[in-house]
Amino acid sequence: MIDGPYFVLTVLGVLGTGVMAGVFCAFSTFVMRGLAALPPAQGVAAMNAINTAAVRPAFMSLFLGTTVLAAVIAVVTIVLWPDGAAVELLLGSALYLVGSFGVTAAANVPRNTALLRMEPGSAEAAARWPGYVREWTAWNHVRAGASAAAAVAYVLALA
Repeated sequence: MIDGPYFVLTVLGVLGTGVMAGVFCAFSTFVMRGLAALPPAQGVAAMNAINTAAVRPAFMSLFLGTTVLAAVIAVVTIVLWPDGAAVELLLGSALYLVGSFGVTAAANVPRNTALLRMEPGSAEAAARWPGYVREWTAWNHVRAGASAAAAVAYVLALA
């Protein structure tokens, strides 16, 4: 079993990835469904407002802090290679770094940026909104699953 500062890092990893899994799950299961039920102009305007509000210290500290923490856990694991927990720790870090941070950067943020450039009431926004919701939500499912799996991997490292 891991102990000391390593134990604390791993517990923080469980908490960070678990909270992020919850945030992503909430978006996938009811926020995006609610937005999709709105007329396109309202849905686009609401999503743009959400995306703008997300880039604030509270959310960004949690999201990026968990990303840094996952990277630190991976580096410390590679350097120290703890008995019986290295695979779980590296797996948890990889899941979060690739499946949450990587997917956010490669899939969700570019879609958000493109949506922000559209006028909510335009014909273009109305035509693109259903595809945006479908694609963004699919990638968000990946983020939710990867974050939850990372939390499970970190918990297994503690066992």
